This record gives sequence, structure tokens and C-alpha cells, in this order.
Amino acid sequence: MDLHTWLAFFAAACVIAVSPGSGAVLSMSHGLSYGVRRTGATIAGLQLGLLLILLIAGAGVGSLLLASEVAFSTVKVLGACYLIYVGWSQWRASGAVALPGSAGAAPASRWQQRCMTGFLTNATNPKGIIFMVAVLPQFLTEQRPLAPQLLILAATMVAVDVVVMHGYAASASALRRLLRSARAVRAQNRVFGGLLMAVGAGLFFVQRGTRTG
Repeated sequence: MDLHTWLAFFAAACVIAVSPGSGAVLSMSHGLSYGVRRTGATIAGLQLGLLLILLIAGAGVGSLLLASEVAFSTVKVLGACYLIYVGWSQWRASGAVALPGSAGAAPASRWQQRCMTGFLTNATNPKGIIFMVAVLPQFLTEQRPLAPQLLILAATMVAVDVVVMHGYAASASALRRLLRSARAVRAQNRVFGGLLMAVGAGLFFVQRGTRTG
């Protein structure tokens, strides 16, 4: 892969990662609730979902998905409903302050569940699939093997996204000491829960062929 091509993709990856979306909202929400270290599980899940989308787009399956109204609508509805469910669950969460290692910590504080939440948030996001299908082919060339090119692009995208998502989580985590009361925790649950539900509702209006970013 030529250096100028990689630099162009790096710039695009930065724009994609920094742009507010469901991943950013989830990273901030978990960063505020669990701290940066525990949010690492959420971010790992987001990257697994991102890798799946890159694989789908790179393999051409994404184009087939966009060509099928039924398949696209299925992914869109599943993604929207999942985000709304996650948002509603957070909205209804109690104002109890979950301390690391406490026996009364909510089930969502477990590593596996945070990772799965991150994975499903990205993997079922039709906007991400649309964007990757539209953008990724522009950085691929037929003159070179596909696999190494996809590997380079995937590593670049994941590295950028990990840094940015940790930045979102760290920014939110810095506010934790100011939000220790049950009332403050309940308020932040409703703010981020509402944002996730709003993002989920917005997915219902995503159309095939729409470019995002």
C-alpha cells in the first residue's frame, strides 16, 4: 500500500472515530459509570464489531447486504432495537454508586457483558456498514493482494478507534468524583440512556445508499 493512500485512510479513520456516534456515547457512559480501566472491555467489544464490519465491507458482503431490502432492514431494526434496549436499561438503572469489586454491582459491570455490549453496538450499526462499503473500496487496489491491504486498513482503523474511544472514556471518567451521589448517578444514567435511545431511534431513518460521516 502506498504511503499517500495510507495517510488518506488514516485521516478518514480519525474523522470516523471522532465523529459522535453510538460507540462514543457508550464509551463515555461506561467511562463515567465504571472508570477507564473497566471500560477497556467495552472498547474491546467495539473493536471486534468494527473488525466484523471491515471484514464484511472488504469481502463484498456489505454490497450484497445493501442490495437486499430485507437484509438491510433486518440489520437496521435489530441495531436500532438493541441500542434502544441498552439505553432504556441504563435510563431505568438505580442511582446506586457501583464500586469496583462490590458484590452488589450491576450485571452490566461484568467484563463479558460490557464486551458484548460494545460488540453488538458496532456490529449491528447499519450506518457503519454503509460507510465502510462506500469508503473502503476507494483505498483498495486490484494490483495488490486484498488480504494484506485489508490487514493494514483494519489495524489502522482499530488503533485510531481505540485511542479515540479511550479518550472519550477518560474524559467522562474524570467527572466521576463530581458525580458520586445517588442523584447524580441517576441523572447521568438518564442522560446517557436517553442519548443511546435517541441514536437507536435515528437508525430507523437510515436508508440504503446513504453516506455517513
